[in-house]
Amino acid sequence: MIYRILADLVLVVHGLFVAFVVFGGLLALWRPRMAYWHLPALAWGAVVVGMGLICPLTPLEVSLRQQAGQEGYAGGFIEHYLLGVIYPEGITRETQMGLAAVLIVGNLVIYTLWARRRRRAAARA
Repeated sequence: MIYRILADLVLVVHGLFVAFVVFGGLLALWRPRMAYWHLPALAWGAVVVGMGLICPLTPLEVSLRQQAGQEGYAGGFIEHYLLGVIYPEGITRETQMGLAAVLIVGNLVIYTLWARRRRRAAARA
């Protein structure tokens, strides 16, 4: 029972991390100090997605599920839980790299706004 609970906890943490990677820049516009947490998370997420790597949380979850007597899964977290939601069927490596680029460019726009806000606030002080 404990292994299943731990596996579910890893699943929730992993999902929250993915959401933070995708939307954390918007959170940083609201709470500027979040940028110092989001930027490394964004870099990690872009590398994992762009290079087709498996995040270490995935094998941890699978191992915990197997120890709980459940069936594990092959591939990564995104492929198993989110593929149908965020990736179209038959995605290619080029498309994955393009999605990583969109993630980075979108966040560059957000962080440009973030930097401008910080400069304006500093000029007022």
